[in-house]
Amino acid sequence: MTERLSAETRGPLLDPLFAAGWQMLEGRDAITKTYEFRNFIEAFGWMTRVAIWAEKWDHHPEWHNVYKTVNVVLSTHDVGGLSTLDAKLARKMDGLSE
Repeated sequence: MTERLSAETRGPLLDPLFAAGWQMLEGRDAITKTYEFRNFIEAFGWMTRVAIWAEKWDHHPEWHNVYKTVNVVLSTHDVGGLSTLDAKLARKMDGLSE
């Protein structure tokens, strides 16, 4: 069972994400990041690759795409905030965006 991140685990899991451009979302226990690609096809292709992993891990992002920009919010609804699944998916998203 997935659990909400404890105070002790937040730093080691989230600090590398903050260094990579992720931020806490104001008003929620969630992280957010905006990705910008060269064009719509690259943005949509990235979203498709992420969707395959999200489905495999049964952990789905909140996201919004306009042309070449994708805004992402990650939080684990089942635990009411951030979990290891969010950190895992954020790292995968960053890796797939390179």
